Amino acid sequence: MRPLLPLAALLVSACATQGSNGLPVLFPGFEIGRAATDPGYAQRRGAVELYVKTNLEALLTGIATGGSAEVSHAFDLAGIPAADRPARLIQLERDRGLYEANPGALVSALMVYGG
Repeated sequence: MRPLLPLAALLVSACATQGSNGLPVLFPGFEIGRAATDPGYAQRRGAVELYVKTNLEALLTGIATGGSAEVSHAFDLAGIPAADRPARLIQLERDRGLYEANPGALVSALMVYGG
């Protein structure tokens, strides 16, 4: 049964990459696949998680108002390309209620958007 676990994780991540068009429920599957293939991922994710949890209120305010220095710094930490940021900010605003209740979902979204 254990040999099927890596296969299941791969299949979930494959599905999530096709559907990662802003659906936060699919982000965990994408992150599993990404963590397995990118050795620097864990370090980058840790930095993003620490920043989000330390600056959550400022980030949520920045997302609601169309951007801020805190949001820009979170984008930098996650590695989100400058050209993608306006669209990503719109996506974050759309799901802001989710992030208020679950900061981990914001971390996951930033990491997925950062690629």
